[in-house]
Amino acid sequence: MTGQPHATGAAPVAGCLLLATPVIAEPTFFRTVVLLLEHDDAVGSLGVVLNRPMELTVADTLPEWTGLTSPPGVLYAGGPVAEGSALALGRVTTTDPLPAGVTSVFGPLAVVDLDTEVSVAGSVVGELRLYSGYAGWGPGQLRNELRSQAWWVLPSLPGDWFSTDPSELWYRVLGRQGGSWAMWAHAAEDPEVN
Repeated sequence: MTGQPHATGAAPVAGCLLLATPVIAEPTFFRTVVLLLEHDDAVGSLGVVLNRPMELTVADTLPEWTGLTSPPGVLYAGGPVAEGSALALGRVTTTDPLPAGVTSVFGPLAVVDLDTEVSVAGSVVGELRLYSGYAGWGPGQLRNELRSQAWWVLPSLPGDWFSTDPSELWYRVLGRQGGSWAMWAHAAEDPEVN
């Protein structure tokens, strides 16, 4: 693809972002930002789409979690795998041992089991986001998609995980990379309108 920036040897690791390149035109992943939570080329990879808020509010679906949920207080379409099942990510506020039901993923990010008492999770989680489904890749699948230039592998910042403006996240992540990346941050969704 001419003019497309290439990740500088970045390998996918837990905590990085996968940004869908213009190669992906299918609606499920078009201009998505995936936070990679697990990656093992031999086993597979798992992540959640950060920029697909749904119209379902947390108050209507899991009201007990409303007090911990970060704005805008809706569920996110985490990906096409296990749609309808809920996955919760939280930013932990302590380095003390975490209670049962709160499992560290990397840095201050943890998976929160929704069967955990809200008060227990709330004692260590400062903000929470709920996802319906997740993005998953089988063994070697993500490597093959990277070879076909379907994803850019970029570093994440903590502000990406709980962005209050998810519709701009894809553009913002590309824009902060500078250079030829910034060109993509300003590209129209439909190249016919350029």
